[in-house]
Amino acid sequence: MSTTAAAADTVPLDLAVRELRDHAAAWTETPLPERIALLERTLPRIAEAAEAMVADAARAKGCTGTSAWAAEDWVTAPWALAQAIRAQLHVLRRVAAGNNPLKAGAVHGREDRTVVDVFPATPADRLLLNGFTAQVWTLPGTTREQVLARAAGEYRGRPGGPGVSLVLGAGNVAAITPLDILHKLYAEGEVVLAKMNPVNAYLRPHFEKVFGEFVERGWVRFVDGGAAEGAYLTGHEGIDSIHVTGSERTHDAIVWGTDDRAEDRRRSDTPLNAKPFTSELGGVSPCIVTPGPWSAADFRFQAEHIVTSKLNNSGHNCVATQILVVPEDWDGTERLLAEIRAVLRALPSRADYYPGAADRVEKVLAHHPHAETFGADGSCRVLVPGIEDMDDVMLTDEVFAGVLGVIRLPGGDAPEFLREATEFANTRLPGTLGATLLVHPRTERAHRAAVDEAVAGLRYGMLGVNCWSAFGFLLGYTPWGAYPGHTRQEIGSGVGFVHNAFQLEDVEKTVLRAPFAPFPRGLFTGSPSLSPRPPYYVTNRTGRTTMKRLTAWTTSPSPMKLLGIFASALRG
Repeated sequence: MSTTAAAADTVPLDLAVRELRDHAAAWTETPLPERIALLERTLPRIAEAAEAMVADAARAKGCTGTSAWAAEDWVTAPWALAQAIRAQLHVLRRVAAGNNPLKAGAVHGREDRTVVDVFPATPADRLLLNGFTAQVWTLPGTTREQVLARAAGEYRGRPGGPGVSLVLGAGNVAAITPLDILHKLYAEGEVVLAKMNPVNAYLRPHFEKVFGEFVERGWVRFVDGGAAEGAYLTGHEGIDSIHVTGSERTHDAIVWGTDDRAEDRRRSDTPLNAKPFTSELGGVSPCIVTPGPWSAADFRFQAEHIVTSKLNNSGHNCVATQILVVPEDWDGTERLLAEIRAVLRALPSRADYYPGAADRVEKVLAHHPHAETFGADGSCRVLVPGIEDMDDVMLTDEVFAGVLGVIRLPGGDAPEFLREATEFANTRLPGTLGATLLVHPRTERAHRAAVDEAVAGLRYGMLGVNCWSAFGFLLGYTPWGAYPGHTRQEIGSGVGFVHNAFQLEDVEKTVLRAPFAPFPRGLFTGSPSLSPRPPYYVTNRTGRTTMKRLTAWTTSPSPMKLLGIFASALRG
């Protein structure tokens, strides 16, 4: 054991592990109807905890619960958790009723693989997120029959045995830890020890309230602590598996150690810790802008979209857009950048709260002394409008802060540019977690083969087409994880998928689509839907109210609540 691990107070950690082991078999034996009832009873507890949870999260980031910025905390705390539980309930109720978790019509053969329509899954999905769709692509060679037979295996003849999983919580987005707990409990059949990250350990009382029955029955335990406690628990003999959201460095420290022999262990594949391990580790995420017949309103709307994908949570997201990939030969590139600058200037200030953010921003500014900065009062928003060196720090290091870089690639038309952009993203940018592709509907119709080739070719676990890929984190039905192919020796953005309500196996990636333009303009742009400006946009004027009302509906649906949601959303 390292001296760091030895410094931990191990008594409460040992007690938590022992209590979980004592009750693991009871969770395995809990029948499906009771598992469903347990989930149903979490929803009113989320509703009760929501206001205080959001207020605490906003306060920790230097805002208030009534600030416009607090909309993101409604999105990524109570609503995301309630949405994930409703997704789980939808699937489990189908299984309990004797049905296949997947509707037969949702599973399609596609050339050498099978694709699954996972969203929308319910009439409410179609109403509340009209125009949003998601397809899961399976690995090449996977048949339709295999997909149907393997879904929700925990409840259809392939249950996991009793086990204790260690979830190392992330410090940025509030919902990460509880969603990982849900996945371990309901998809893998393990009880869970969740170690809170010191950055957001203030959320622990809220999570303990939401998971109250699971805690009472010995199926979930929460502990606090930093690196010492984490190191002790990862090596604990009572822990059977590990899931971590963090960085490549965190994974390597756990698996290979941190001493002077760590690299030798990695090269020879002789890990210090060989426990089953899943992870979500981020990377440098791109947003690819396809040239097309954009209107002035399109430029403004997509600028708001891009800035949202950068500044949500102050840029402290594992799939925050870090590199904007634009065509150098398109006259729209400079128009788009001008609109991005206008949005950056207009937004209210906020702090870069995550530890180390200031140092990472300074590193970028040292390489780019002429970068453009926006904001005041400790709010640092940086635009690096012209990256040319392929070894630039913006292309090699995840900044995890409010810094957006721009790279221009050749391409006289959409097909040529998309080929260049796909090659660049796949071979130059580290990480395979999420990417975003913006393409005008008329461009897609005119160059269908080229767009399809880019969608198929981009090697990311979540690809958002006209939708920031991070939205896939929130839906519950859409598997969340890196593109397959990483190994523990070269971990990249991690291995395994979570947030996978249908419990699909053989997942390659998810393709998430959204309208290119909001209602009503989308009706004339070629992306017809009833969806207005999304409430998670940083420019949405009623986002906090809309998400508060949507959370109330998700925890306890009623027709009257729908009216309030629509009334607020249409004013956004």
